[in-house]
Amino acid sequence: MRKYRTFLVVVILLVLAWTWQQGEFAPAPAPDPRPSLEDVPASAPGPATIGPDSDDAATPAADSRRELPDFLPPEAADTLALIARGGPFPHRQDGSVFQNRERRLPAMPRGHYREYTVRSPGLGHRGPRRIVTGGDPPQDYWYTDDHYASFRRFEVPR
Repeated sequence: MRKYRTFLVVVILLVLAWTWQQGEFAPAPAPDPRPSLEDVPASAPGPATIGPDSDDAATPAADSRRELPDFLPPEAADTLALIARGGPFPHRQDGSVFQNRERRLPAMPRGHYREYTVRSPGLGHRGPRRIVTGGDPPQDYWYTDDHYASFRRFEVPR
């Protein structure tokens, strides 16, 4: 009986450690004092072209957003802008190696894939939405809204 109890405690601790590593119990991030994407002017060069919505349809930012697939939520444009800029990212896990444990993406060497959080309004944690990139610099992009159960590949306008 004692061996069974010890085994059960070890299993529970391992499950908790694994879950913690996956970010399930991570505390909600503190508000970022740095400027948000809304503070970046639409005329700024580079990744701001996929930033926040603009009423001016003639700007490059508006053109790039129209080229993103409809299945991406509006918050994905913010995440893509941060990826293109190289950060800073709101979650410590953003930019970390995605290990493809579920094997839902093509097999590649470790370190090929990186994961980034897509904000889920109303949640006090990271939520299930992610963008996973492949390559350095990123050449392939996948989106999941069900915490890696399924992925949809998409193209990012250049």
